Formats: sequence, structure tokens, C-alpha cells
Amino acid sequence: MSLIISMAAFALVASITPGPVNIVALSSGARFGFRATLRHVAGATLGFVLLLVLMGLGLHEVLQRWPGLTRVVQLGGVGFLLFMAWKLAMDNGQLGAGDEERAPSMFYGALMQWLNPKAWLACVAGMGAFVADGEARLVWQFAAIYLVICYLSVGCWAYAGSFLRVWLGNPATMRLFNRTMAALLVVSAVYLLLP
Repeated sequence: MSLIISMAAFALVASITPGPVNIVALSSGARFGFRATLRHVAGATLGFVLLLVLMGLGLHEVLQRWPGLTRVVQLGGVGFLLFMAWKLAMDNGQLGAGDEERAPSMFYGALMQWLNPKAWLACVAGMGAFVADGEARLVWQFAAIYLVICYLSVGCWAYAGSFLRVWLGNPATMRLFNRTMAALLVVSAVYLLLP
């Protein structure tokens, strides 16, 4: 029982703390509403859990063998964060204007996790702490716990964004909010490039 509580505490801390996926969930919740953002929440959760399972079943050994692959993922993640920041900064701030923009998709949420160095670090650290020698039962147990906690954590960020939507009703305020979120994504990207 104490192992399950420890796994759950680790999953909660890693999932609820600010990071690129949560910033996008907050911004999307404010821009598109809670229900529309749930696709992003589901995609981010499933993408992370898949990464966690693969890491637990041996992907970390591949990365140890080819460390250059880790750098490629890191640079891809930085590029993706900068792209998202640019899109947020260029948003016009109109809520429900009927334009062609839509909330981030399920695929987008999953892709974000695979390009998110925070997710990779959480997977490596979590598997190192809780799974001995790739024991499949523990990998799946940890993944099941993470599935629930990650979904609820990212969902909280989306809900917080939808709650802010009331105060972000005019385009100028929404643009300011979006540009603040874009700046946070740029800071995240720059931080990832530091040695």
C-alpha cells in the first residue's frame, strides 16, 4: 500500500506542477472552454502514459546507448514550444468568434508529451524510483495510477483556464493573457537549452 501511495504522490507532483502541457491546457481552457480542451487533456495523458510504459519496458536503455537521440528529442521539444508560443502570441484574442481555430487536438496533446523534456525526466525518474529491473507488473501498476492522476491534474489546469474565461472576455485582455502564456512557453524552451 505504501508503494501505491508513493507512486501516486510522485505522479501528482510531476503532473500538477507548471510545465508546457499545463500552460497549453490553461490557455486552451481560457480560449476555447473546458469541454473543448478535454481532447488535449486526454491526449496529453495517454501520450504520457505510453511514454512511461515504453520507458519502463526498456526505452531508457536505447537512450543510454544513443545519447544523441536524447538531444534530438530535446531540440524538437524546444522547437515545438517556440512554435506554440508564436501561435499564442499571434492569437487575436477573440472568444467564440466562429473562426477556424480549434482547441488543441488529442494528437497535439500526445505529441506535446513526447516532445516535453519534463515528461521524459518524470518517466525516467519515476521508473528508476518505483520499478525494479523493468518488472512488468509494477510498470503497469504505475501507469494505471499515472493515468488517473495525470488526467485529473491536466484537467485542473484546463478548468482553471475556463474559470478565467469570465475575466478574459474582451479581446485586449485575452491577447495579454495569451502573450503572457507565450512568454512562459519561451522561458520553458530557453530553460531546456541551458546546460
